[in-house]
Amino acid sequence: MTLDPTYLAYPKRRLGYDHDLYPWTALRDRPPVAWPDGKSVAVWICVSLEWFPITPSDTPFRAPGHMVTPYPDYRHYTSRDYGTRIGFYRLLDAFAKAGVTASVATNAAIAERYPELIADIVAAGHEIIAHSTDMNGTIASGMPIEDERALIATSLDTLERVSGKRPSGWLSIARSESWNTPDLLKEAGLTYGCDWVNDELPYRFSNGLINLPLNHELSDRQIITVQQQSADSFAQQMTDAFDWLATEARGQCGRMLPIHITPYITALPYRIGAFEALLADLSSRPEAWIAPGDAIVQAWVDQQERGRERA
Repeated sequence: MTLDPTYLAYPKRRLGYDHDLYPWTALRDRPPVAWPDGKSVAVWICVSLEWFPITPSDTPFRAPGHMVTPYPDYRHYTSRDYGTRIGFYRLLDAFAKAGVTASVATNAAIAERYPELIADIVAAGHEIIAHSTDMNGTIASGMPIEDERALIATSLDTLERVSGKRPSGWLSIARSESWNTPDLLKEAGLTYGCDWVNDELPYRFSNGLINLPLNHELSDRQIITVQQQSADSFAQQMTDAFDWLATEARGQCGRMLPIHITPYITALPYRIGAFEALLADLSSRPEAWIAPGDAIVQAWVDQQERGRERA
């Protein structure tokens, strides 16, 4: 019995992916990246500053970290509110003490309800990344395109109105997207997104949008909350990751270490000391360039453009 010839005729069987969103490339095949001032590892600290409605929406899914017990779930609601009332200011103090600048991925609802938080972020020189409307503002395939377009616009418009500057970056809740999201983000004028975690350097989508990978494995939510490890262990793992990347980058291509932080997790009084020690350690490393996402993206874009000019 012979196979029908059409059995093996799969139109997407080719080098790379079964989509055209971006091309496949191995890191070793790309032009080398060098960060400013001869630094070899860009350290990107991204804080998720989120507002959780007390009643979660399960359409299309419930956001990670949302309320879990029968409602009203005051226990979990107030523990998350601790992050905005107390924890985030501990993080701002930690950043100031270490002399570093971070990105803050925040919901539009934070800007509407707590504009003083946005003012303090801007005054400290940190970047604001758009992070949907609130933690019920999830995206997935099946969401009507006009609803998704409106959600993105509302987030950007609100953050711009309150902060005075339109965000250039986007982080989806749970890093979840629909088939339309990359084009809608580009249409909205965004420079980069943070949802795709398959690399350690920025890369460009076919539509021109840049992806700045924010690896969820390097987050306090994953290591401390999900894996139930200590803050000291979290800090040690970030140090280990930095050491490995710095060794890899020696004489080769620059690397990037994203560190994803949540105020109601890391900024508790028995954890913040480990985080401050981590910042002090990283900021003292001669290989480290600690910078917000927009600066990392711009440095990468500048090098890509210089490379094209030389070619």
